[in-house]
Amino acid sequence: MKNIIFIFGTRPEIIKLAPVMLEMKKYPADYNLIICNTEQQKELSNQTLAYFGLKADINLDCMRENQSLPSIQARILTSLDKVFCENKIDATIVQGDTMTVLCGALTSFYHKIPVLHVEAGLRSYDIYEPFPEEVMRQMTSRVAALHFAPTEINKQALLKENIDENKIHVVGNTVIDALFCLSESVVEESKRFYEEKGIPVDDKMVLITAHRRENHGARIDRIIDAIEYLAKKYIDHKFVIPVHPNPNVKNKIYDRLSGLDNIHLLPPLDYPYLVYLMKNAKLILTDSGGIQEEAPSFACPTLVMRYETERKEGIEAGVSKLVGADYDKIIQESEKVLDSTKENSRLKAQNPYGDGTASVKIENIIRKYFV
Repeated sequence: MKNIIFIFGTRPEIIKLAPVMLEMKKYPADYNLIICNTEQQKELSNQTLAYFGLKADINLDCMRENQSLPSIQARILTSLDKVFCENKIDATIVQGDTMTVLCGALTSFYHKIPVLHVEAGLRSYDIYEPFPEEVMRQMTSRVAALHFAPTEINKQALLKENIDENKIHVVGNTVIDALFCLSESVVEESKRFYEEKGIPVDDKMVLITAHRRENHGARIDRIIDAIEYLAKKYIDHKFVIPVHPNPNVKNKIYDRLSGLDNIHLLPPLDYPYLVYLMKNAKLILTDSGGIQEEAPSFACPTLVMRYETERKEGIEAGVSKLVGADYDKIIQESEKVLDSTKENSRLKAQNPYGDGTASVKIENIIRKYFV
């Protein structure tokens, strides 16, 4: 039996690792899973774990309000070092490009334990876009023993960095696997959730998420300006914004947008409630990486409020468009969708990020790795 530690700390990491954990839990004679939550996003991460019926074995309570990057890195590294000293670990699994990912990979490397990187090979090639994630995923790639690349483009990026091809496996993105975990009862519960809040989800609903660190400051001001303009122009549409708890985002959004009747500001949502919005939205405005991957499964047009994206497959397939924090572009591209009907604005292309079998492929590769 192999002792496998899963290290995560944010909601997107859990969503994308949960299918892998659930798949490996099918083989208790082969794997002993150690589930470690750094709690980089404490409330969001624990909320999402519960949805998948999972519970952390280890909680590190590393989050602090308005934490700096060096301080959170120091806390996570120190806490993880103790975990590795107290447990026998055969491999570490991390996902994506957060501070938790980098710290998990570094700590594992320091203890000479193989790192298995889910969602490897994403690149923007601009170390400040997205910041600090681009550097974190590149550094993680330097120490990983296995690279689970979502797409062929991601594989080619790793090959250009002289990663051994035998260590790279194109498996699709596990976020698509997670979408298929939604049961009919969960869908009905989500529908009731919005009805009780007086937000009937219909064909004139726009979903907006904005939280990335590089969009703080003047950029979030321009994004809010654009949202305000659109809400005032399209008064027959509903604009639903799950507001990130970071005060750099939360305070500005509430100050500027809470007075508009057709804007609904919500606290961070349970995963199924967010998926329900994606499934039913007419348009999505986001700077989220995960939503870029999920939205094409629902044929929803997506405007990416970033200047660079490591998820280029969606841009190339025409399922998403880069608009940055550019006031004019956000409005121009939004109007193209909002002036049309939901039916006529649906995407025709298939989701380029996977078919829902990534977690099965990953388990098979890990099994062979240990033979």
